[in-house]
Amino acid sequence: MSRALRLSEKWFRRGLWLVAFVFAGFLIGLGSAIVGDLPRVEAPLTLEDFLADKPAAHALQARIEDARQAQETGQSALDQARLQYEKARHDNLAARETYDNWLAARAVTNRPDHDPELLARTRALDALKQTERAAQQAVETQQQAVLDARQAADTAEGRLRDMRAAAGEKMRAEQVRVELRVFLYRLLLTLPLLAAAGWLFVKKRHGTWWPFVWGFVFFALFAFFVELVPYLPSYGGYVRSIVGIVLTILIGRYAVLALGRYLERQKQAEALPDRERRKELAYDVALTRLAKGVCPSCERPVSLNDAQVDYCPHCGIGLFDRCGHCKARKSAFARFCPSCGTQAASR
Repeated sequence: MSRALRLSEKWFRRGLWLVAFVFAGFLIGLGSAIVGDLPRVEAPLTLEDFLADKPAAHALQARIEDARQAQETGQSALDQARLQYEKARHDNLAARETYDNWLAARAVTNRPDHDPELLARTRALDALKQTERAAQQAVETQQQAVLDARQAADTAEGRLRDMRAAAGEKMRAEQVRVELRVFLYRLLLTLPLLAAAGWLFVKKRHGTWWPFVWGFVFFALFAFFVELVPYLPSYGGYVRSIVGIVLTILIGRYAVLALGRYLERQKQAEALPDRERRKELAYDVALTRLAKGVCPSCERPVSLNDAQVDYCPHCGIGLFDRCGHCKARKSAFARFCPSCGTQAASR
């Protein structure tokens, strides 16, 4: 039966479906750009905005920077003091070794004329020892300065960390509220699209401009399932589960009622006379259903290849009849006889 359909019409329909998808693609691009810009409606959040005492936090930050700078400066001075201390210690050790050797030589010679030199060497050693001690004190002073700077920085960082932790809790709570508001913006944008798509699907999907209707329907479905549903607040899964249950109930209820209405229409149609029932069926719809091997009226399977079957065994509608001119068996829905080309009688 599909051979009876116009080939050019098939290709036109495929082209129109392509138009529908292209139209939906451009609408999706525009919608994605709009939805992507929705978060810009809300001002960006920063941790500084939620600090309880901003001046105190800034003062702590400045104190930390000063302490870290003092620590770096003190560390450099400490390194220099350590070098000076090591130099003084090595000079003292070398002088001490020289003095010990001199004392050993003096003990061997036992010359009393060396006593003034002994005093001079002793005084020199004392001076070197004092220099070493002064260098060591300088090292200890710098170590204390570095320690004080590090402890001051650690203390300030601890207080600032506590302030930022409290601000972080407030910021996270505000982020949740911002995400909820952005979701509501998306919802307010998506719900009218879904309502319009539903009305167009019910009223206009078979009209002249059906490619644009289907394109808009695809766009609305994409906006709902891609642009809205992934951003649905979870709250532990409760919200998404409840929304899923509500949508399932609504869709299921619509499907059940639609099935009931369909069965009622079929029941009423099957009660009509044969000729009137065939008048109610569109020509293309009848051919499509016959091509699928089902009755055009009740849509139940029928053996169309059986030459003995002229009527549907389920609803009784006529499927085949005889040409009024050549008496050849033909489809009751054919407009012309396939054997002689005579136009069929009005259905």
